[in-house]
Amino acid sequence: MPGIDECLLEAMRLPGSLGAAVVDWTSGLALGTIGASPNNDHETTAAETAELARMAAEHPAFAPAPDTGTDDTAGGTEDTDGTDEPSGASTPARDKGLPVEDVIVTNRTGYHVLRFVETTFDSSVFLHLWLDRDEGNLALARLRLRDLAERLVL
Repeated sequence: MPGIDECLLEAMRLPGSLGAAVVDWTSGLALGTIGASPNNDHETTAAETAELARMAAEHPAFAPAPDTGTDDTAGGTEDTDGTDEPSGASTPARDKGLPVEDVIVTNRTGYHVLRFVETTFDSSVFLHLWLDRDEGNLALARLRLRDLAERLVL
């Protein structure tokens, strides 16, 4: 299981990677950085991305929709006990953890992917990857960051 430095090195191996950081979104501090920074200052970038991450993680507008179980038009299926359970029913695995998995910001020249890291304690850490738009692969970056976030040891 990789630590912060190994995780950042692995993130930089992605095609089009310009820079990466592990940031604490409650304090805005960078726990580790590598490569370039969009404004040439890793600490300022960490603070700015932390504001965005904090907004996404704390505001209910970005949380998964609650399952009320009252919509009979949702295409539910008959359960073995005779109850009609909607196909979008909530499961304990989906209810655990952070409400947001990642945040993607695009601009004319690049992508910024913020991937939240879930831990056994109250985690407030995310991975920030800055990709060149022409060389980067957004789908691949999301998959790799998900894997890195699951394996990261803090």
